[in-house]
This record gives sequence, structure tokens and C-alpha cells, in this order.
Amino acid sequence: MTRLLRQSPASGTAADYAGADLPGGSTPWRQARYCVVDLELSGLDPRVDEIISFAAVPVESGVILAGGAVYGVCRPTHPLREASVLVHGIRTIDLEAAAPLDEAVLPLVVAMTGRILVAHAAWVEQSFLSPVLRRQGVRLRHPVIDTQQLGRLLARQSGRHAVRPSLHELAETLGLPSHRPHHALGDALTTAQVFLALAAHLDTSVPETVRSLALAKERARMIDNG
Repeated sequence: MTRLLRQSPASGTAADYAGADLPGGSTPWRQARYCVVDLELSGLDPRVDEIISFAAVPVESGVILAGGAVYGVCRPTHPLREASVLVHGIRTIDLEAAAPLDEAVLPLVVAMTGRILVAHAAWVEQSFLSPVLRRQGVRLRHPVIDTQQLGRLLARQSGRHAVRPSLHELAETLGLPSHRPHHALGDALTTAQVFLALAAHLDTSVPETVRSLALAKERARMIDNG
């Protein structure tokens, strides 16, 4: 069980997240419950940038539960830079009525409770979610599965070179649609489809588990090192 770091106004939601059972590492991947998350941001530096929208898509028994998807927006503390608006199309004025981050993010915390986190280039989600959860009184739970690393692993197993495949490159390679790029819900749905396709492909060679998928980066590195 994850230790509560401190009490907070969201202690009930935080405590549920911290105390929920997660699938064990040896769980066959199709038997686990996942939460596929995508964040839209004001920039990529978690020290100064902020989450401005988020989406979470549940996956169970190898099936995307689109009806259980969660989407939300957050009011930033600073005006958004033009460069970030050009990426996701969200303007500061569009977020004026939104709740501040620590309140707005609570449905996301609920969506992640009891599920393995999946994200593309997951270091981004981890960098921004970790401080949010710390303010709620808990730590971000592990393991975390990264579809970028799964894509790299599958490429290396096939004798191809792929350092950091983008989400939409992977979707195209796998013959999957990209749903509304740079929109949190669209990218979360695309990531969920990519995750299932990559896990299924990898599973044809070696039976995959929660732990083995979470170790994709290390497995790809081992192949690179011969």
C-alpha cells in the first residue's frame, strides 16, 4: 500500500487512489485493468508549465471502454504562450471558467484508481502528475507502461531501428487511426488502441505480463546491447 504523504483537502480521493489494489506484476496483460492517460500542457517544463487538459480511457480484458472515458480542462495560473496554443488550439480565454488544476484533476485521480497507468512518452505524464498527486497527499503509483517504449521494443525485436516513435507514427505503422491529434481525449483513444495492438503483437513471441510490458525500455536496451 502506498503511504499517504500528508493530509490534504482531497484526502478521501487521494486515500482511495493510494490504497486501491493494483494488478500484480505477474498478471497476464489481458487480465489487468489500465488507465490510458494523455495530458495537454502549456509547455514541457514541469517546473514552470501546467496541465491545461487531460483525458483518461479505461481498458479492461483487452478492450477499450470508451464509454468510461474522462475528459477535463484546468484553469492555468498564467496566460498561455502562443507557441502552446498553436499546438493544441486551447486559448487562455477558453479556460477562464475551468476549475484550478488541483480541483479539476480529481476525476482523473478517480479514473486512475486501481489501474495501471499507460501513456505515450510516459515521462511527460509522470513529470506533471507526480507534483499534482504530491499536493493531494500521495505518490504516483507504479508500474507505468509507456507505448513509446513498447513501440521501440517491437521494432528492435523485428530488427528495425526506432528510437522515439511518435504516437501517430506508431498508429500509422500499425494501421490504426489517429483520433484528433493534440486533443487530450483524441490522443488518449489513439494511445489506447496503440497499446492494445503493441501488447498483442509482443504477446505472440513471449506471453506478456504487466511487469514485462512495464520493462519494455530495459528489454529493448538488452537487444541493442546484444
